[in-house]
Amino acid sequence: MKQICVVGVGYVGLVTGACFSDLGNRVIALDVNQERIENLKKGIMPIYEPGLEELVRRNVTAGRLSFTTDYAEALKDCEFAFIAVGTPSGVNGEADLQYVASAATSIAKNMKAPLVIINKSTVPIGTGDWVADIVKREQPQPMDFAVVSCPEFLREGSAIGDFTQPHRTVIGSFDREAANKVAQLHLPLRAPIVITDLRTAEMIKYASNAFLATKISFINEIAEICEAYGADVKEVAAGMGYDARIGRHFLDAGLGWGGSCFPKDVLALAYMAEEKGLDPRILNVVTDVNYDRRKAVARWTEELLGGSANGKTVGLLGLAFKPNTDDMRDAPSIDIAQALAASGATVRAYDPVAMDVAAPMLPDVQMFKDPYEMAKGCDALVVVTEWNEFKQLDLEKIKTLLKSPIVMDGRNIYDPTRMREMGFKYRAIGR
Repeated sequence: MKQICVVGVGYVGLVTGACFSDLGNRVIALDVNQERIENLKKGIMPIYEPGLEELVRRNVTAGRLSFTTDYAEALKDCEFAFIAVGTPSGVNGEADLQYVASAATSIAKNMKAPLVIINKSTVPIGTGDWVADIVKREQPQPMDFAVVSCPEFLREGSAIGDFTQPHRTVIGSFDREAANKVAQLHLPLRAPIVITDLRTAEMIKYASNAFLATKISFINEIAEICEAYGADVKEVAAGMGYDARIGRHFLDAGLGWGGSCFPKDVLALAYMAEEKGLDPRILNVVTDVNYDRRKAVARWTEELLGGSANGKTVGLLGLAFKPNTDDMRDAPSIDIAQALAASGATVRAYDPVAMDVAAPMLPDVQMFKDPYEMAKGCDALVVVTEWNEFKQLDLEKIKTLLKSPIVMDGRNIYDPTRMREMGFKYRAIGR
């Protein structure tokens, strides 16, 4: 049994801590947010992630997982300390490392024995060296430590499965012994382990996310061409996906990407390139194409409404940036709701889990606890998040509830031919 400290109990930190404890390790999860820690001690999760609440409770009951706000308590007898704090975008797109710096400083001041410090947060290239300098500078007395990069590749909505069945584990360090210790910690996952230097590991994370974001923006641009020429982008993506060099994943045309990773990581990588005098043309276009999708869907909804949303009521099916999460960070729903409201529309919304999180961000949007109740009297519906329950809606009932049978399908979850045969005025993406 290893003793592990995880700093940060957000999406990455809480999943990481819960999963490592489920592998039989003793984990203390730390956060400076007192309310969040007190809630976790009561079994109240700060986020929605399928299976996480059960996993946390099981390991708390078994005595393998606990929570604290005290660094001295968390680091006592620990061999590994994971930093899993937020790195949001700064003013110019750069990664804001204030929480990483705070964690590194607190670890340095409270460590009482040699420690392997592992950056789990997505951080710019060179951050590992910077963290090492902070720890060395802030230690009350010199003590052995090593800094390792072990970037996360967790998808919200399937994070537990991604942790327990990873495609690979990337470990970067200039200290081979420390890298091997971290590799041993991950051996029970039975996945390929890639060991590199610190900076290469940090770059692997950024390059991976930027490439996946590029695939999504690419297929959305293809969708526009498909629509112009009468092709079906879903069939195009399926045909492309059979090619092993391309693959089917991340080729779903729609509203593009949002959330906490792709937006900030693409911006941060572009910023890093520009800092070195480079011109990241592809990265900049990838971002532009993505955000254009949101404007286009709002514009197409107005076109379906006869050219104007003024005085109309529009319902949004879904608010979270993707299904199986309540994460509203950079969610397309925010831009779409605001654009429609600015055009004079009354905006309603329903989401299975994200409405409590969304309400403060969208104070003028009327929230409903039932999709049918929300649809009643609407002039149009916009599919924003591809929740499974939306795929099984009683569309005949929806049609009778709508003031006018208009559906803007931003996620291509319905069959265009069937929708039109049912009498809907329907538009999808690239179909």
